[in-house]
Amino acid sequence: MSVPADEPGNPAHAIFERFLRAGECREVLGCFVELCQQLGLQGSGLQLYHGLKAALNYWNAKALWSKLDKKAGHKDYDQGTACAGTKCLVVGAGPCGLRAAIELALLGARVVLLEKRDSFSRNNVLHLWPFTIHDLRALGAKKFYGRFCTGTLDHISIRQLQLILLKVALLLGVEVHINVRFEGLVPPTGKAGGWQAVLQPSSSPLTHYEFDVLISAGGGKFVPEGFKRKETRGKLAIGITTNFINRHSRAEVEVAEISGVARIYNQKFFQNLYNKTGIDLENIVYYKDDTHYFVMTAKKQSLLKKGVILQDKADIESLLAPENVNRDALLSYAKEAANFSTNYCLPELEFALNHRHLPDVDMFDFTCMTRSENAALVREHNGSRVLLGLVGDCLVEPFWPLGTGVARGFLAAFDAAWMVRRWAAGTPPLEVLAERESIYQRLSQTSPDNTNKNISQYSIDPATRYPNINLQAIKASQVRDLYLVGMVEVDHKSKSDNRLSTVAPGAVCEELLSWCQASTAGYPGVAVTNFSTSWTSGLALCALIHRFRPDLVDFDSVDPQDAIRTHQMLLDIAEQELGIQPVLSSTEMATMTEPDRLDLITYLSHFYQIFGTSPEVEVSEKPLSPRGTRGAILFLSKLQKSRNLAHKRTQDSAQKDSEAKRSRRDTEPPRERTGENSDACYFCGRRVYIVERASAEGRFFHRGCFQCRRCGATLRLGDYAFDEEDGHFYCSLHYPSPPSMDLPRDEASALPDGDADAAAQPPSDAGRSCVSPTEGAPTPLQPTPAAPQAGEEPGGVEDTADTGDMEEQELLAQPGGGAREEEVPRAEPQGTAEEGEESGGRRKIILTPLEKLSLSTLNLTSEAEPEPPLKPARLRLQAAPEALPALRQGQGAWKEEEEKTDMEKDLEESDSEEGEGEEEKEEEEDTGFGIMKELYPDPREEEKFPTWKRTLARRARESQMKRFCRAQAIQRRLEEIEVTFRELEQQGIKLEKLLRDENESPADQQTQWTNQLLYLVQKKNNLMTEESDLMIAVQELKLEEQQCQLDEKLRSYMNKEDALKTPEDEKAEQEILKQLVEVVNKRNVLIQLQEEKRLSELRA
Repeated sequence: MSVPADEPGNPAHAIFERFLRAGECREVLGCFVELCQQLGLQGSGLQLYHGLKAALNYWNAKALWSKLDKKAGHKDYDQGTACAGTKCLVVGAGPCGLRAAIELALLGARVVLLEKRDSFSRNNVLHLWPFTIHDLRALGAKKFYGRFCTGTLDHISIRQLQLILLKVALLLGVEVHINVRFEGLVPPTGKAGGWQAVLQPSSSPLTHYEFDVLISAGGGKFVPEGFKRKETRGKLAIGITTNFINRHSRAEVEVAEISGVARIYNQKFFQNLYNKTGIDLENIVYYKDDTHYFVMTAKKQSLLKKGVILQDKADIESLLAPENVNRDALLSYAKEAANFSTNYCLPELEFALNHRHLPDVDMFDFTCMTRSENAALVREHNGSRVLLGLVGDCLVEPFWPLGTGVARGFLAAFDAAWMVRRWAAGTPPLEVLAERESIYQRLSQTSPDNTNKNISQYSIDPATRYPNINLQAIKASQVRDLYLVGMVEVDHKSKSDNRLSTVAPGAVCEELLSWCQASTAGYPGVAVTNFSTSWTSGLALCALIHRFRPDLVDFDSVDPQDAIRTHQMLLDIAEQELGIQPVLSSTEMATMTEPDRLDLITYLSHFYQIFGTSPEVEVSEKPLSPRGTRGAILFLSKLQKSRNLAHKRTQDSAQKDSEAKRSRRDTEPPRERTGENSDACYFCGRRVYIVERASAEGRFFHRGCFQCRRCGATLRLGDYAFDEEDGHFYCSLHYPSPPSMDLPRDEASALPDGDADAAAQPPSDAGRSCVSPTEGAPTPLQPTPAAPQAGEEPGGVEDTADTGDMEEQELLAQPGGGAREEEVPRAEPQGTAEEGEESGGRRKIILTPLEKLSLSTLNLTSEAEPEPPLKPARLRLQAAPEALPALRQGQGAWKEEEEKTDMEKDLEESDSEEGEGEEEKEEEEDTGFGIMKELYPDPREEEKFPTWKRTLARRARESQMKRFCRAQAIQRRLEEIEVTFRELEQQGIKLEKLLRDENESPADQQTQWTNQLLYLVQKKNNLMTEESDLMIAVQELKLEEQQCQLDEKLRSYMNKEDALKTPEDEKAEQEILKQLVEVVNKRNVLIQLQEEKRLSELRA
């Protein structure tokens, strides 16, 4: 008989309170056992829960029962009878395993959970999506952890999350067993038996437990028999996590968190970090929870130079093996990175301890990401079935910078519970599997933006979470291989082979030759019979271009006697107007021989891919545009051309004879790039095979050799600078600046001759604002390196704005491109053709504010569908440039009170779903450390802010996280593309060597090899297109980031009363206005070019 718990001084009351406050796994389990003994309760499942609820009816327990009753009353659970009689085994007490166990318990199943450890020691912090916060609150999370998501927090440590879920699971009757390891499945020995588990220790009483369902949440390294894994591999990626003790002092509270900063759109911050400390990172995140948690991606060369990694090794496991890591150096590395990123404002950083009582710093490899090919399967033996499902990391390994692990893990737990519900209802096994796989297809694409907005309605029913989901996307007939009968033979070494196939379609060469012949038929002097001598005069290539784009070239004006100049002109047209990079130099094209036929075939295949229509069809007067497969490359080519012109004009404006230089450029013919050898790398001088060949500014090279001369960062089309004077390529940050242009004061340390050692000393200015340096744009008092300063020729400013060049301080530094100090053999730099005539007739486009608004809201994607109507929430912020002239003229527009009133009204109207436009404006600040307090104020002070200001601060944090996630997703995909490029190049080199081998091979074999090579070239083209699309997104991210920074700086100055502004403040405000106008113009140009790309794809 149970003891009533509402009597004064009842010991059950005290035990329950200790259970709620318990902070260790063993303590939680001990308190719960003691509580059940005190109340005389036994059993498991919802029966135990109802017993607890009846016995503990005092006020503190009633609030928790109220929440759990509301949860358990959902129709999906059928009052706890939906899975009555179903016995489940859950492996792993991580957040996902515990969340799945809770759902199964609410369905009425008997749930046994195994955990191989006996403690929760992971201090690392998880980012929570809005629905996960709502879900945990519905489970009573704040009763167990009072600080759960208070104020602006949207994250929680893994340890605290496990404790919350463990307590809920125990209250709902889940049987939890610690120090028990799952080793595998034991099929039933007879028709009367059921499925069991192989456990360690073997003496565990659970070895005799028979179950119908197994849910594995054991982590990425453990997957039950029968499941196949597939792997995506990127470039070497080394992550570092570290936790410091959080004493919750006021100084610590005031330090701003960093939702995420990525090199891909903010290189200056990371360049400063490297210059001052020698630490080279790709990204960094900082959260405050039980600990100060930092996670970052470090470059291998930086770890080697700092002595963290002792010896460089090719094998990743050996590279990061404990015996190859200097632990003390790792601690110093992590601590210095944490100090710099928080501006040395965290006092007395002391490492928290892990479960081994060592400093909680870990270095891990996430080069390879794995996922299961399927989410569930059924095994049958001796007439007995068991349903196997995966959740958590063993289903999909999360890419940590995206912060998707726990959110998608919870979604998968709900999906698994729905599957078990369907299984218990008697649904045929194949239908259960087909529905589960249909849902699994959606998991990897989920985000807060593409799941249902009404998170309060989420349940285990997939339709409540995934919009327009088709539960019959996969048919039962397609999952027959997931129903396994009998014993399963497991090949632990087998993995999905993602290597490219070289199986090519039919006779590609013959088809290409026929197409060229038909496309050039009827042109005088053109007779295409082969892929060598028929093309030396340049007339054939000119005819091919003229056939489809007569607006680009005048066939009758071509001089066949000057073949080199003709070819150079055609190569430039193809590159600048069609997005086709050259494969041969103009000299090689004019002296074509049989050995060069492979290069020409490769080059012409690009034209066929773009204009592969039947030449017999009458070509309309309207010129054809490149198809979508090349549109992105063409767009980046034009963008790069604009940047080059802007660099030249900026340099010219700094010279006294700039007008003379412009005059010469307009009158002199382009210089010919005729001396380059296409099969020798411009940088290293080694052989460049066709598939690995890349080109820029008429130079040919290996993709891997295309790096910044100064810092060794990987360069890509659309994001490099070329100095014609010295023949070197640079990233935008390190492009040589004209003599009259000074770097910002706070960037002096970025100079190569700067005293890095002195700069590495912690700042000693006690009066400086302790705010995180999450951004790296120049300070408001200094112009960007690409923009002429006040007092220079105004023409330079106009030209720079007209051409839409990207900011000089921004760089896309790709992973693995660590600094390379050593020189490599280089080919003799050759002059490049000036492109001044291209800009001679260009007129400045003056856009109205409404036109700028329309352009700035266009979607930078390759989708053919028109964009939806503009969101009203964007109107005020996007229309801000309209008010800029009035501000410059001192008309007093945007007074503080008016701004507050308008902003408060807009925020009230758009707080739910239409805030994305404003999120792009409210962002973290640069290394000036000034405006970050506006974005990340002291939580104690933030409570005093008006609603509109608190909303802006929240949206700024959300916007920063979204931008960081977008950047990391882009960077990860770029890394995967780079690895695929390498695999493709290796195959292409082998084929080209076979084709160029002097030993005669049968003609049929030669044709087959050629077709395979062209197939690889086509694969390369598709990858380049995808890479170019990603680079366009990078450019947009950069400008969006800079506009957010400038907008926030401007807001900080405008919030000051005029009477309190100093002359320096007014000057700084004008400088920011000037920079903001330039950035808006650049975004408009970028969007306009992107819109041209979209329209050309629609016409194709």
